[in-house]
Amino acid sequence: MACQVHDLDGVAWRTERGCLNWLPVLRRGPKQSAHPVVYAGQMPSRPIRVGVISMATMLCAVAAAAGCTSGGTQPRGATGSRALGNGASREASAHPAATGRSAGARTSGSITLAFAGDVHFAGRTAKLLGHPATAFGPIAPLLRSADLTLVNLETAVTSGGRPQPKSYHFRTNPAAFAALRDAGIDIANMANNHVLDYGRAGLADTMSAARRARFPVLGLGVNAAAAWSPYVVTVKGVRIAFLGVSQVAELASSWVATKNRSGEANAINLHRTLAAVRAAKKVADVVIVIMHWGTEGQACPDANQLALAPRLAAAGATIIVGSHAHVLQGSGWLGRTFVAYGMANFLWWETSYSTATGVLLLNLHRHGPLSWRFVPATVSGAGQPILDTGRAAKLARANYRSLRGCAQLSAHPRH
Repeated sequence: MACQVHDLDGVAWRTERGCLNWLPVLRRGPKQSAHPVVYAGQMPSRPIRVGVISMATMLCAVAAAAGCTSGGTQPRGATGSRALGNGASREASAHPAATGRSAGARTSGSITLAFAGDVHFAGRTAKLLGHPATAFGPIAPLLRSADLTLVNLETAVTSGGRPQPKSYHFRTNPAAFAALRDAGIDIANMANNHVLDYGRAGLADTMSAARRARFPVLGLGVNAAAAWSPYVVTVKGVRIAFLGVSQVAELASSWVATKNRSGEANAINLHRTLAAVRAAKKVADVVIVIMHWGTEGQACPDANQLALAPRLAAAGATIIVGSHAHVLQGSGWLGRTFVAYGMANFLWWETSYSTATGVLLLNLHRHGPLSWRFVPATVSGAGQPILDTGRAAKLARANYRSLRGCAQLSAHPRH
């Protein structure tokens, strides 16, 4: 019997005995390329060459991890059934780096990934969407300089739905995706404690808006198999899988996606979370898990973070990057897995626990462990991140390094 997996455009992938029977129609994007484009995600924010990779392998692995049973079917959804990018591979074009390897920036043959923290468009940042191209301000060139850039989008994208029984509710309009793209951001995690602020009607609107914008988002879906599906890209011949998962407990039991219910990927379902990492490891060279976790205002990882991170690493995570605490948390090595527990606020609506923020640049090298550099910034009165300079930058970098101690991480990878 068959298990079906669907991409956000509603294309059904039929598998029998864990094997792919047919492929969807390939479509070209506006930029004509010699390589076919599989669309379940965005038009990229900068030129990238796109090709098809081992779709059968990836879908079989994900279907197996999701527990597809004889005759089981994952329902088809008009607003999208998974994290954008199901089965797609894209190879990013190179962008010259301003600094050398010793500084942690891109070197020839390496891949640069950029990570920043929480973003939403409410309060003082809502008006920034009046001009999406400049919403992120002068930090945008740094975001564009990486091969791939990712943030946590902390909002529903809807004008409908009903507020859920919680204290804070955030929503915005689809121009948010234009602002992200114009700033050079390629992927957004949305497995967090605000994406369902306006219920499942709001979630459906959010997924529909992402689909229309062709912007990849992580951690959402019309069911569990979709929410825990990886977004897979190929950059310079290296296959990278991204997963987004929340560990926030508030409303988790009602927000988590299930076999027959839309929602977010949440670590309340630990079995599926670890299975998704193991499945991604089978089809990718690098597995990156984006976690929404931690205690708000606490610079040290809490017990739940410290307990889950080693399990994600053991399941096959190469890199773990977190958000939610609204303050920076430490980074370093957990064995051979690089962990950045918390990236703080980035584009933020009001005064919070801290204005300290920044961009974490990770360089992946074909031979040897990754190298990294933290570029510090400060959230301004307008809510935009502004790069630190001079003595302020030096002090901010030292403070960030000091956070490693209570994070129980090492300065170097260990076997």
